[in-house]
Amino acid sequence: MHGIQLGRPVDAWVDKRAERLLGFEILCGDGAHRFLPFAVADLRAEEVAVDSALTLIDERELDFYRRNSRRLADCGYADPWIDDEGGVHEARSAA
Repeated sequence: MHGIQLGRPVDAWVDKRAERLLGFEILCGDGAHRFLPFAVADLRAEEVAVDSALTLIDERELDFYRRNSRRLADCGYADPWIDDEGGVHEARSAA
């Protein structure tokens, strides 16, 4: 947030029914895991930026996303990329 590191992403969560990124599980500096919705995240080359720390959803609510979505790492993509609307795609080869 404005150059201040609030935490780091440890998981990305995808909708169970659609190949759409819901958000990120963030390990914060205080040791708590919080959820950052994709809709309020600004994906950049070297960071996931937010305008406010208030966009991080409390750890107690993170369980909702864990129960109702799946980890991107478990979706079977070899090299996924995310489009501007949160759609998850397999990377295309340069060939």
